Amino acid sequence: MGNKQKAEITDTEANGPALTDALMVEGAKMDESDVPEREKWGGKMDFLMSCIGYAVGIGNVWRFPYLCFKNGGGAFLIPYLICAFGAGLPVFFLEVAMGQYTSEGCVTVWKMCPIFKGIGYGTVVIVCLLNFYYIIVMSWAFYYMFESFTTVLPWSHCNSTWNTNSCRPLEELKGLNLTREERSMFVDPTEEFWNYRILERSPGIGESGHINWQLMLTLALSWVVIYFVVWKSVKSSGKVVYFTATFPYVMLTILLIRGLTLPGAGKGILFYLTPDFSRLANAEVWMEAGSQIFFSYAISTSALIALGSYNKYNTNCYRDSLIICAINSLTSLYSGFVIFSVLGYMADALGVDVKDVVKHGPGLAFIAYPKAVTLMPVSPLWAVLFFFMILLLGVDSQFVGVEGFLTAVVDIFPKYLRKGYNREIFTAIVCFVSFLVGLSMVTQGGVYVFHLFNNYGAAGFCLLWFCFWECIAIGWVYGAERFYRDIESMIGYRIDPWMKICWLFISPTICAFIFVFSLVMYERLDYEDKPYPLWGDLFGWVLALSSMLWIPAYIIYKLTPWGTPGPLTIKQKWAMLVVPVLARDLTEHHRGEYDIIGIPFIKNAHVVNVNPNEVRINGEKFEQATNV
Repeated sequence: MGNKQKAEITDTEANGPALTDALMVEGAKMDESDVPEREKWGGKMDFLMSCIGYAVGIGNVWRFPYLCFKNGGGAFLIPYLICAFGAGLPVFFLEVAMGQYTSEGCVTVWKMCPIFKGIGYGTVVIVCLLNFYYIIVMSWAFYYMFESFTTVLPWSHCNSTWNTNSCRPLEELKGLNLTREERSMFVDPTEEFWNYRILERSPGIGESGHINWQLMLTLALSWVVIYFVVWKSVKSSGKVVYFTATFPYVMLTILLIRGLTLPGAGKGILFYLTPDFSRLANAEVWMEAGSQIFFSYAISTSALIALGSYNKYNTNCYRDSLIICAINSLTSLYSGFVIFSVLGYMADALGVDVKDVVKHGPGLAFIAYPKAVTLMPVSPLWAVLFFFMILLLGVDSQFVGVEGFLTAVVDIFPKYLRKGYNREIFTAIVCFVSFLVGLSMVTQGGVYVFHLFNNYGAAGFCLLWFCFWECIAIGWVYGAERFYRDIESMIGYRIDPWMKICWLFISPTICAFIFVFSLVMYERLDYEDKPYPLWGDLFGWVLALSSMLWIPAYIIYKLTPWGTPGPLTIKQKWAMLVVPVLARDLTEHHRGEYDIIGIPFIKNAHVVNVNPNEVRINGEKFEQATNV
């Protein structure tokens, strides 16, 4: 459609509902002949494997087993599955389907509902913060793996320069008649290796100290690996994931077989699965179940929309989403057997209860399991294999997160970043800047910064906030029924109504409940029972609000004269800004509902011509119709 055409919309109603039509003219400016074609997945399995690799991460190995035994063992599966079917799966499918339907990243996908474009900007901030700190886990894994290439593991004894006078292998304390207080005076070499060799940990976040040059080098190596995985977009990453997403399952199976043959393994698995139904009356259990689902499924991190956007239009994303979510949850459960079979052996060897050897968070992967490895025959081999698995899990999650960020930015500036080697250069700049930010987490106080980013930057309540508004935007504003027709046009059949019911009612209710409860139960952040200073907590809230405030801020901005100039009331602006901005090929299946260039029919409104730079409403020129 030529740029010299004009659009005039007449409206016989004084209220001016045809103002919504004016905004849709933005679809007319989609003359992208000078924009390089957007990439698609090279094979049918590329998308599936990439999503599995991203969603199945290190959290499945350490966080789910910990939460399961902490919150009632097998009973924890009840709130976990309810949250999975009521919110996790529906929102996962929602994001993938949005990306596939529009072939856009997490910002430009909100052409579907322009007033909520702040959701896109906010999730870009989340994935950016996630990319800054998540890769630190890869640098730790690299460090441990390199240290494992030896005949005697350095964390198996107290003869190293970093060990203190309190160092004593816990197995040497077995059988001694010591009180709990007397036992607490001794520190296992595994824990000292983690604190004084890997982290070189300072007393607190206020004492950053010097940079750990070994961690700096492994961090640099991690970013080099990620760069060469994503530098050619899905052309390269879509192939790498076939190895990185499948090999961890081979390793988990090997470790499970080995774990089940160890004495005391049954004790650990029994502890893992023994249900305590009384815990279900505790609202905190439900909050942690929901938070684990959203974190594990990688919802609201922009990556799922990006991955879906590289699908071909007729890909059965509904089937794929069911498969991916099922694999994710089953992997979490499977990892629990792997971890607790080894922890049961460790508890048996040390003569303590299983609950006394389990650490939360990184401690489970970087203290408890390394300790268990030292008690096994040929321990260096098992250490190399375990940390190589952790490394691959980290690579999967990290490169998809980076791809999600890159996709969002490239789709905003396609004319510049899809040409020549511009994308490769931009990717190198992103990786380098992220490396510089990551240096703050490889100092002596770096683990406190990491903990801060982990609890605020991409925290559960941030993800819940965005999930809630995604459901509201698509379910209630864009229209759940309309999106069902969109999905039907893609996959060729109409899916059951469960997803629509969840988007409209169940998912936002679950998100709102857990979000409010998490705020009510909020406590100052601490690390190993040492509280952060007030300024540390405030900085954490700055990280959280840097993403969350995008939604209300963007809505307010677009309703002001600066965001949408013109003699329009707030009600008229809202009416304009909730209408989808879609190209012709996305609206063919809405016949009878849309006119040219995706403009919906409004009663008593008439579209004469279209010009993306000049729209007339009731005979008056409207200048800013294309500024969404």
